[in-house]
Amino acid sequence: MSNVRNDLRLGMPDSLAPLEIEAKVEEVGVGKVGMAVSKVLVLAVLAGAFIAFGGMYFCIFLGDATMPFAVQRAVGGLCFCLGLVLVLCCGAELFTGNSLIICAKASGKVGWAAMLKNWALVWLGNLAGALLAVALIYLAQVWSMNGGAVGEAMVSVAAGKVSPAWMTLFFKGIMCNIFVCLAVWIGFSARTVVDKVIGIILPISAFVAAGFEHCVANMFFLPMGCLLSSMGVGAPGAVPFESILYNLSAATLGNIVGGLLVGLAYWFVFGQKKVEK
Repeated sequence: MSNVRNDLRLGMPDSLAPLEIEAKVEEVGVGKVGMAVSKVLVLAVLAGAFIAFGGMYFCIFLGDATMPFAVQRAVGGLCFCLGLVLVLCCGAELFTGNSLIICAKASGKVGWAAMLKNWALVWLGNLAGALLAVALIYLAQVWSMNGGAVGEAMVSVAAGKVSPAWMTLFFKGIMCNIFVCLAVWIGFSARTVVDKVIGIILPISAFVAAGFEHCVANMFFLPMGCLLSSMGVGAPGAVPFESILYNLSAATLGNIVGGLLVGLAYWFVFGQKKVEK
């Protein structure tokens, strides 16, 4: 805290400028692809669990079906912010945010193979972390809260994610990661934990309220819904196993495109000049 006060006394801005953020994103991207595989996987497992915890919080709130739609979406979105707050403030590797490594790739600081390897490892680690969270949350009987209404909400959320057309899910994935990467971008600009948390809230709660598709969140929502549905919670058979792959394929590809749009847009404005010199 004393460092923040000193910065303010010296007239330093309370956040990084966009040019500085882009440079930081590139630096962080280089560090991510250079990290040992074992460390990447552990941090990815943590991120998958963290996002699942946000999804759990979201479903607990939706367990009260008497609330109006707008209240459910707005406050539920705020609850889900827990996941990205934990990722950015505690340190973890999240697949959707790591799409911003494209900035370092565009500047020639990392190669295609290194970037794609990172994405694959982090995606798999996120999946493992989310599934671990599913097991823990199930065994902790969170789904039985409010007379089983929380479990019914979990099945309802999952069922709603497998019913749209594949292309609709794809575009929902694009929109989702535009918001997520903007939240991560704000996080990179912040100088304090409070700045990060406040900056995350609006973009993340907005994508949740709009019903966009986040592949890592769905690594929790869909297996949990599938498990509970198979036990007779909510509508039986509402979330068949094959529907998990159906959703994740669309959401993952859409998330990649959304992240690339954000990363390359800012690289074009603030990053390419470093390459041209």
